[in-house]
Amino acid sequence: MRRLYTLSILLLLSWGIFAQNSYDLVIVGGNPGGIMAAIAAAREGKTSVILERTSHVGGLPVNGLGATDIATRQATTGLFSEFTSRVKQYYIDRYGDKSQQVKDCSDGFHFEPLVAAYVYKQMLEEHKDRINVLLMRQFDAEDKNISLRDGHIESIRILNRETGRHETYFGKIFIDATYEGDLGAAAGVPFRVGRESREEFGEPGAGRTYEYWKSLPAEGSTGQADNAVQAYNYRLCLTDDPARRIAFPKPKSYNRKEYVSLIEDVWTGRNTQRVMAEVTDEMMEENRRHIAGGNHSKLPGDSWGIRKLSSLVKLPNRKVDGNNQHAAFLSTDLPEENWPWPTSSWEWRDKFAERLKDYTLGLFWFAQNDSELPEHFRKEISQWGLAKDEYEDNGYFPRQVYVREGRRFEGVYFFTAKDALPVSPGKRPPLHSGSVTASHYALDSHAARKRETGRVHLDGFISYPTAVYTVPLGVILPRKVDNLLLPVPVSGSHIGFSTLRMEPCWMALGQAAGITASLAIDRKTSVRAVDIAILQDILIREKATLIYYRDVRPEDKDFPMVQYLGLRGYLTEWDADLQKAVDEATLRNWEKLCGFKLKATSGKTLRGEVLKEIFNVRK
Repeated sequence: MRRLYTLSILLLLSWGIFAQNSYDLVIVGGNPGGIMAAIAAAREGKTSVILERTSHVGGLPVNGLGATDIATRQATTGLFSEFTSRVKQYYIDRYGDKSQQVKDCSDGFHFEPLVAAYVYKQMLEEHKDRINVLLMRQFDAEDKNISLRDGHIESIRILNRETGRHETYFGKIFIDATYEGDLGAAAGVPFRVGRESREEFGEPGAGRTYEYWKSLPAEGSTGQADNAVQAYNYRLCLTDDPARRIAFPKPKSYNRKEYVSLIEDVWTGRNTQRVMAEVTDEMMEENRRHIAGGNHSKLPGDSWGIRKLSSLVKLPNRKVDGNNQHAAFLSTDLPEENWPWPTSSWEWRDKFAERLKDYTLGLFWFAQNDSELPEHFRKEISQWGLAKDEYEDNGYFPRQVYVREGRRFEGVYFFTAKDALPVSPGKRPPLHSGSVTASHYALDSHAARKRETGRVHLDGFISYPTAVYTVPLGVILPRKVDNLLLPVPVSGSHIGFSTLRMEPCWMALGQAAGITASLAIDRKTSVRAVDIAILQDILIREKATLIYYRDVRPEDKDFPMVQYLGLRGYLTEWDADLQKAVDEATLRNWEKLCGFKLKATSGKTLRGEVLKEIFNVRK
């Protein structure tokens, strides 16, 4: 089949189509990782085509994920910071710098979906001479859709969903920016789907795991490996503003049986918080009587109204980002049914997407209308609905499923929990000298199975704190394909991937991918042979944080020096302390690292001055 495809390429060449559909970078997927790859490459003078399957670019941030998932905001910068700065500026320009909208945007980290779409469009249009965005272009992970020779991708075949015809795209470097990892799979890169055992890498929360929310182990946790994929949902943009609110419609496929377990959970207050370990049956029955008297639930850890169904994070203009309610047995996640998604066809995925949409709408319609629920509970939820100025072409409902985890590739470096956990209390996680971004989020996975009798929570729902860590370039590099980069379906275990899978990190990895691709093109080498020091220099120039320090920011004049020397082991603590005097032990250690005698006096010379001497010689 691939031989026939190669022959067809020769015909295309003779017809002149090669020049028309040839780019430096061919990027499959118009999510933030793909967008930032294209922008970073454009800044290096390279052309890109973004092939996006839907009619909109922007991925999850333009489809409801308006509350940015990041634990330490200064950990990830570069193009991601440019995005958040532009979001904030949008609200300042439109509403004034003292407005409620500016306050609610939280320095650009909280935004309406329509604003995210505006900012991504703005960033792309600034490079429209080098970036071509093509919508409704579908790549299917099949052999016939890729021409691969001697570890080198020559071209890929794409379905134009509007015309029904296939198109061929040629590139020097190909980037898989899909949430599913479809291009990497077609290129033959080894991948994993499902959960590793606790034994394989010694990771907390690995394998089959039942825990009270926020990680209190419970009976049934075996740690065994399986093929389970953490649940997907839709991130909803909701509002309680009557002028902006659209009522939840009752879906045609509505099935009341799917939601009836919510009735007892509301009346008794049952939830999955840690405090439930101390709650008795008598306490739950007392709560039932309390609610019957017209009151809200008084059970510890319980939520009332819409917060029983969905977590809410405030966005500007009286909107919220509605995510799965982690302390609930029944919420907007739909575990188990999504397991085939990573490796399934788009025909199957589209059917599941519609099923998930109907399930989600049915859940809220049930909560607002079912007579067996407390009347005052239903009334409170009825204050909420879909925002009528979002997704107007899709019935005010998000256009894209939140695919939290698809294929996870086995690349040059395989990221696990140990890469995100401190080596000892108060210390950093292991430092990767080949870091292309710092990042920070918990080891965080949603449920893999639905409610099971006698279990305190849903299988797989875990959250473990991490510390700001470094991400090596190797997580986006395949071992054998020379001109492919994987900034979204990165290399890692289920638990390791669970912290990398946040849009800020994906944007940073996309930026690194765009620069790596540009360097590989300029030097006519494979992506694995790119000089990491040159790549890091460019990233630092673009104000990307590769190793995080609490006291040095990208705008500081010493930022390049601290980044350069930090990656080389001179600064291993959380603070650079440039204005403190260097002590004897540190001075001797730095001399050992740099290999020459330093012109400094311990207890007198400032650390910053010593580091400048080293930097000027070594750089």
